[in-house]
Amino acid sequence: MADFTVGADHFRLDGKPVRLLSGALHYFRVHEAQWDHRLSMLRAMGLNCVETYVPWNLHEPQPGRFRDVGALGRFLDAAHRAGLWAIVRPGPYICAEWENGGLPAWVTGRFGRRVRTRDADYLDAVRAWFAELLPQVAERQIDRGGPVIMVQAENEYGSYGTDQVYLGRLAAMLGEYGVSVPLFTSDGPDDHMLTGGSVPGLLATANFGSGAREAFRVLRRHQGAGPLMCMEFWCGWFDHWDAPPVLRDPEQAADALREILECGASVNIYMAHGGTNFGGWAGANRAGPLQDQELQPTVTSYDYDAPIDEYGRPTEKFRLFRQVLAAYADGPLPALPPEPAGLAAPVRAELTGWASLDDVMAALGDEERDESGVPPTFEELGLDRGLVRYRVSVPGPRRPYALGVSGLRDRAVVHVDGVRRGVLTEEAATLPEPVAGPAEVELWVESLGRVNYGPRLGEAKGVTGGVLHERQFLHGVRARALRLDAFEGPGAVAGVPFAPVDGSGRSGLYRGTFALAEAGAAGHAGLELPGWTRGFVWVNGFCLGRYWSVGPQRTLYVPGPVLRDGVNEVWVLEVEGAGAPFVELGAGLPVRSGPAAPSGAGT
Repeated sequence: MADFTVGADHFRLDGKPVRLLSGALHYFRVHEAQWDHRLSMLRAMGLNCVETYVPWNLHEPQPGRFRDVGALGRFLDAAHRAGLWAIVRPGPYICAEWENGGLPAWVTGRFGRRVRTRDADYLDAVRAWFAELLPQVAERQIDRGGPVIMVQAENEYGSYGTDQVYLGRLAAMLGEYGVSVPLFTSDGPDDHMLTGGSVPGLLATANFGSGAREAFRVLRRHQGAGPLMCMEFWCGWFDHWDAPPVLRDPEQAADALREILECGASVNIYMAHGGTNFGGWAGANRAGPLQDQELQPTVTSYDYDAPIDEYGRPTEKFRLFRQVLAAYADGPLPALPPEPAGLAAPVRAELTGWASLDDVMAALGDEERDESGVPPTFEELGLDRGLVRYRVSVPGPRRPYALGVSGLRDRAVVHVDGVRRGVLTEEAATLPEPVAGPAEVELWVESLGRVNYGPRLGEAKGVTGGVLHERQFLHGVRARALRLDAFEGPGAVAGVPFAPVDGSGRSGLYRGTFALAEAGAAGHAGLELPGWTRGFVWVNGFCLGRYWSVGPQRTLYVPGPVLRDGVNEVWVLEVEGAGAPFVELGAGLPVRSGPAAPSGAGT
């Protein structure tokens, strides 16, 4: 057993000063069979600690229905085996470029602007979640022989609010459920953020990508004593769909890391290994200085230009960071584990089966809701990720008028009398050609990821206003949800009535196979869909995430443990327009190039 404390100027382990050299690695963005390899990569880089968030929405998709909450405990055990300490950041809000900042859609749908405040009902929901989650953290604390040395209260709260009552109650709640290791907060190094997010008696840490000396000077204005720590050293950045990829020069990043350590501070490299937003869990941001403008959905890859790339390989940034960190190690650094190998040769999976979206909806969708006066939102339908089909009638006779949607989030494929008429977005929410009545209108709406940062956190998805013909709302709306969760598992689509692919390129669910002789030798693959537009891909029932022709991401990462010897199955859910009926798998070595990463914004 050991005793980890926050001293006047250093962290202390059994009374002796220690420096935390930590790296962020999110267990939910890495296939479990690859945890040991990635953790050993952290050790080889020179780190002594790993940090992870915990996404509430992944583990409690519906009130009281918990799903694999024990994954966190298994990850902490893996960290312990690797000889690493662990920092746990359980939220309840985590940001992390993750769907809804980790808050379940049913929470934000129910409580709205009351989330992340002292509201009693919201805190009751948090309490029920913590009661399920925190025992496995408490029993793995360092004073009980485990790896957990610190736990965070909330996350970057100073970027959002000033409710000190809420933060105090949240910190007390962590203690009530057995957390006895030091608690901390993390915020940007700005006076208003540190004022809003700090909690008296808790260690305050700062998040930034450069300028350590100035950042710590600001932090010292708010906390005159205690260890200095950069809890998020942004060594790279994340990408948005339909935008250039973002990179950070490795030497510049290594210099920024060196500056942090020269200040005598501890550090958590964000990200040491980013991983992947499997399962459609990528979040979104709002543009503009106040994060309240157009939607910017995050890509499936969370490579983050990190020192360990999405495929688990060391980069030039890894080599330079290892050199910097070696100067602060107690002895020689461990050797690198073997590098994961890609597929030995390219493989093409021919897609031979096809089913329409309507047939998929009939087989896998929820029951259609009764007619309602206004379109129900995704939250009102209890949907986190997936599609909603809205159907509504245009009365007639009437002459052609503009048909559009108010409050559309985020993207709708529109059919009129069975004929596709266009794609609507928030910014272009009216069909280019008018529609006469009578007519039957069908809208397939998808969320591109809920906002994870800023004042529009928790905003509803789907049709949040109404369907308009001229200025007149159309009522009597029927809605039906198709959940991504309905595709989970190898046999999930067994009830879908597939027909032979006819080459028309229509939207729908496509199915095909490919064969591998020695899948066990492959640590990964990369999958591409040339000519396809937008949708999701599954390999052997495992959802790789979203693809989208707007880029910048062109290749989806396929974890090696998903592949199997012999026949492998691929499903592609295309929602706009398919390309040639095949997908290509290869070694999967993506090349990222783009502008320099920003040195500061919330994560």
